[in-house]
Amino acid sequence: MTESTLFELSSPGRTGVTFPDPDVPRAKLPESMLRAELPLPELAEVDVIRHYMHLSRYNYSVDGGFYPLGSCTMKYNPKINEDTARLPGFAFTHPLQPIETAQGALALMYELQEWLKEISGFAAVTLQPAAGAHGELTGVLIMRAWHKSRGDDNRVKMLIPDSAHGTNPASSGMIGLDVVQIPSDNRGNVDLAALKAACDETVAGLMLTNPNTLGLFDEHVEEVVRIVHDCGGLVYGDGANLNALLGILRPADVGIDVMHFNLHKTFSTPHGGGGPGSGPVGVAAHLAEFLPAPLIGILEEGEEDLPPLYGYVTPKQTIGRVKAFHGHFGMLVRTYTYIAMHGADGLRQVAEYSVLNANYLLARLRNTYHVPYDRICMHEFVAEGKVEGSDVRALDIAKRLMDYDFHPPTNYFPLIVHEALMIEPTETENKDTLDAFADALIKIAEEAKTQPELLHEAPHKTPFGRMDEVKAARELVLCCWLPENFSK
Repeated sequence: MTESTLFELSSPGRTGVTFPDPDVPRAKLPESMLRAELPLPELAEVDVIRHYMHLSRYNYSVDGGFYPLGSCTMKYNPKINEDTARLPGFAFTHPLQPIETAQGALALMYELQEWLKEISGFAAVTLQPAAGAHGELTGVLIMRAWHKSRGDDNRVKMLIPDSAHGTNPASSGMIGLDVVQIPSDNRGNVDLAALKAACDETVAGLMLTNPNTLGLFDEHVEEVVRIVHDCGGLVYGDGANLNALLGILRPADVGIDVMHFNLHKTFSTPHGGGGPGSGPVGVAAHLAEFLPAPLIGILEEGEEDLPPLYGYVTPKQTIGRVKAFHGHFGMLVRTYTYIAMHGADGLRQVAEYSVLNANYLLARLRNTYHVPYDRICMHEFVAEGKVEGSDVRALDIAKRLMDYDFHPPTNYFPLIVHEALMIEPTETENKDTLDAFADALIKIAEEAKTQPELLHEAPHKTPFGRMDEVKAARELVLCCWLPENFSK
């Protein structure tokens, strides 16, 4: 199937925009600004709108359907979040304007810092990092700065369980640390014997994802933390799966030293599409002075009925700024709205329902797909995408799901599960949706035995068939159409 481009739809003389006559003298553009070799399409506004509306129907979105991506918490984004982020007082605020004229924005950021501290148990929080992985990098920089401040320069190893998120080793490697992988035991926990063997005076810390990418809460988390602390290391908590713990467990209470929050996962800000993310970082008291600067603080206490004066403060041993200005403010407004709307009881229900939904799907599917670490899960679980007596693979099952109008779950991650299908329903999906999804996967398993070619050739109903995804990643085509006279 081929798609027309705006160039091919173009017809000479069509005009999309008509500007009013200027009230100043007309002037010719300099010749240096005119490029005859760049022909622009000529279309009416309605042609352009219809073209892009047509293309938009090829996209799958969380507003349009169930998005069971394990490890990604692709849950519904409440529209009230968008409304508050677009309030003029927030949307038109500039980070360089005098603080006296931005007190509302600064008050929101200060309160959000305080709320995230209360939710996590940490002593201090920065809102600067622009994404979860950026928060990870910030966290490991803080860990390194703490060790160096103590004259401990031989901490060169970061321990990372094989059930951790894939960004963990990248974040450690970026600052020059050696990554040491720690295996899981037969219940999906960190292997304590392997951890003890790896802990020595060269360990900077451990990056622990809990619940981990198997969707399991580590049954020995306090012992894991103690082992690392005993050898002088710090424990980084990957907060990507905090959605399962809200209102139930505060990571700092089990000894985690530093952790990032994924606002797009846990607190429903938009996820993906290359747009702005947000990855605040919380730290225990002994690391607070190393946070990026500036933080939002109270410069002057209010008197009588007057509010305090909010402004910027700099920790004494700060690692410096990690992002221009003060974070992705629109994401912070959305998060503030989400927390305010839910309150403490509502946030706990988020975790309870996300765990309930995952365990319901696990119960429906465990007799159809093998689950290698089959115990009560948290917000997600990992099954093997293969069917006994068939040669289908996880990729075939994922592609066939598209014919049932479902977005596939995460494939082939974590690597410790063969043909992994990583499924996270989130708390925002109802039982009808979960049943329809489970029914589709069960039906696909039957097809794998009786009509395997149906899966090998899937998807069949989508506008485009199965892509060569490896080739697409390695041989990028960044322009879909080049007119003959367009100079490469």
